[in-house]
Amino acid sequence: MSEPNKPFVVTDRRKFTADGTPRPDADPSPERESRQAAPAPTPAPEPPIEFKSPKAGAGPEPVTPPAAAVPEQPAAPDLPPPPTETEMAQANAAYQQTSERLDTAVRAANPGMDQPPTMTFEQIIQSIYMTTMLQLGGATQPGEQPKVDLMGARQSIDMLAILQEKTKGNLTPAESGLMDNALFEARMGFLEVTQALARSAINRQPPPPGSPGRPSIVR
Repeated sequence: MSEPNKPFVVTDRRKFTADGTPRPDADPSPERESRQAAPAPTPAPEPPIEFKSPKAGAGPEPVTPPAAAVPEQPAAPDLPPPPTETEMAQANAAYQQTSERLDTAVRAANPGMDQPPTMTFEQIIQSIYMTTMLQLGGATQPGEQPKVDLMGARQSIDMLAILQEKTKGNLTPAESGLMDNALFEARMGFLEVTQALARSAINRQPPPPGSPGRPSIVR
């Protein structure tokens, strides 16, 4: 047998009437949402920060600054290794033997010629000094045009100055006095020649236009 038809009941669940006033017969239970909101993602926990307690009596830790960029230095030229003591001794012995044979040959070609003097520090100073004087025109004969090498003379004077500086405290009183006199006279000769050349250049310049005794062109 078929079951008897049950009455169809419509339940009004509206909580407010058409004019907006609350209905007295409204269902007090809250409405269920058909869709539930998805739970918000839980953020990952941050790692804990560790604090190191300073040791007793210790000051604050120094802060290391960032390393500064070091400019690249140009590579030094490769120098040959210095000779050994044995090589130096062999070269000196061969030089002395060759020099003695040369002296013997020169005396044989020039009978009565004295033995050449041994080189000393005084002769080195005198040799550089004489070279400087020749470069400043000291060997010019009367009536000839002097030949002056100012750059060469300056280099010779600088050589004497370097010798004076490098041998300071290692010279005898005679060697020190000779060095001082040679440097003083060479420098004074250099100044005298340069001033004379400057005066000669000024005298060779033509007078300016319009000066007395020279006609000028007026346009």
